[in-house]
Amino acid sequence: MFIYNYVEMARVTGVPISFLLARGQSIKVLSQLLRKARQRNLVLPNVKQAGSEQGTYEGATVLEARAGFYEKPIATLDFASLYPSIMMAYNLCYCTLVTPEEFHKLNLREVDVNKTPSGEMFVKSDLQKGILPEILEELLAARKRAKADLKEAKDPLVKAVLDGRQLALKISANSVYGFTGATVGQLPCLEISSSVTSYGRQMIEKTKKLVEDKFTVLKGYEHNAEVIYGDTDSVMVQFGVPTVEEAMKLGREAADYISETFIKPIRLEFEKIYYPYLLISKKRYAGLLWTNPDKHDKMDAKGIETVRRDNCLLVKNLVTECLHKILMDRDVPGAVQYVKNTISDLLMNRMDLSLLVITKGLTKTGDDYEVKAAHVELAERMRKRDAATAPNIGDRVPYVIIKAAKGSKAYEKSEDPIYVLENNIPIDPHYYLENQISKPLLRIFEPILKNASKELLQGSHTRSISISTPSNSGIMKFAKKQLTCIGCKALISGSDRTLCNHCKGREAELYCRSVTSVAELEKLFGRLWTQCQECQGSLHQDVLCTSRDCPIFYRRKKAQKDMAEAKLQLDRWNF
Repeated sequence: MFIYNYVEMARVTGVPISFLLARGQSIKVLSQLLRKARQRNLVLPNVKQAGSEQGTYEGATVLEARAGFYEKPIATLDFASLYPSIMMAYNLCYCTLVTPEEFHKLNLREVDVNKTPSGEMFVKSDLQKGILPEILEELLAARKRAKADLKEAKDPLVKAVLDGRQLALKISANSVYGFTGATVGQLPCLEISSSVTSYGRQMIEKTKKLVEDKFTVLKGYEHNAEVIYGDTDSVMVQFGVPTVEEAMKLGREAADYISETFIKPIRLEFEKIYYPYLLISKKRYAGLLWTNPDKHDKMDAKGIETVRRDNCLLVKNLVTECLHKILMDRDVPGAVQYVKNTISDLLMNRMDLSLLVITKGLTKTGDDYEVKAAHVELAERMRKRDAATAPNIGDRVPYVIIKAAKGSKAYEKSEDPIYVLENNIPIDPHYYLENQISKPLLRIFEPILKNASKELLQGSHTRSISISTPSNSGIMKFAKKQLTCIGCKALISGSDRTLCNHCKGREAELYCRSVTSVAELEKLFGRLWTQCQECQGSLHQDVLCTSRDCPIFYRRKKAQKDMAEAKLQLDRWNF
């Protein structure tokens, strides 16, 4: 976050900049409450923090997802600032909350209060205006002004300041609801937070019913509208029309129609179109996002394994490429073939090791973990090998899963990637196929293919497996190495160190092949070395980086090892 964002946040909330760095959201809301209470000659109670003894409340509604691959436009309707709008519309505040006893004691009538779906009562704003709704009105009005000024601003510094201000105002408004629901906070009030979420659930259900009742063939529309998913403050609607432009028109019409049924300032807005759209399950979907009917903005994905660091890089690359082929290229057979080729490369040991590295944080010592974890056990083994280079608490531990005896646990098969490279230890491809790749792939392809598991994970592409031999473990500890012919790999005598009698006629061809191999590996290593130099900021110094989270680090080490082996082969030529 830039300094002007911090300055604007401090101005909006009335707290020192140091509080923004060292403290959470609650102090910002409390500061605004104190400022507003002073203006109205009110005092705030000094409430003792009760922890989790106050209990919990029901959260937001997530409508059941109708999983599938939708090749017609899907309109997204979104409530603008839903929770702040609910608090303003129904005057939800500490000073407007009344209990049943207070309701009778103050001789209030039913028309004087808003009774929430959760059963709480709050007096209406014409009797007493709440402090929280007043704070929210000022924040949202100020944000509206800041966004209007931002559109007209020309100077980059002014634009940055205004953007920081509108962002600070947005965060402050959205954190008010969370402040009331934090049971360990400064001033918790679950009656307010449960009322907000109950209104939100009611509004999502009402929106779904209104859309599906109005947009039907019986009422003159081409197709029956269907709400395929809804989450907290938005619903996704399939109107059945074939073009993005028609879906946008119907989306705006639906938003305006439904907004009229709610109390102001609650407003439903048309936000965007997804076309095509892959709905996997709750909180998991992907699609091409359109805000303009002429061209899509980007590919949008939520809840899909594309960024998590505890998955190997292969998962991210594979999922991203599959989504690109399905959504942007509209080539489902191409995506299936790409998956098959990737699985084949994995089983045939053609996959770059940098794509198979998994990293996890070491947060405590091995004895403190209740169950044995792969990265923890590896850290202990590395400490026994060399305590100076072993990872410490707070470090991220990279590891790969290697082949081991049948039935071995994952924590017994974890190994340091550099150690694996140096000793040619074979990777366990079936672990990566079953535990890393299969579930994300099936989540994407099950809504599209009938037998996704059989199509992707079984077949001819899984029948060929390459098994590499480790150089210093198992039976190889007792093997005696002999020279082989550079051309045909046949055993040769000690006097002739290069070629067998059968390959001596191809001497020039095989020598050129060895020289070319060394040149290509030197070029690859040089390119990776330069990339690392650029990353560290100097092209005139040796690379000091040992970042185990970086895939380039492992590719550079692999290229360096392959280059050294190729040079040894070249040195065998004796002219």
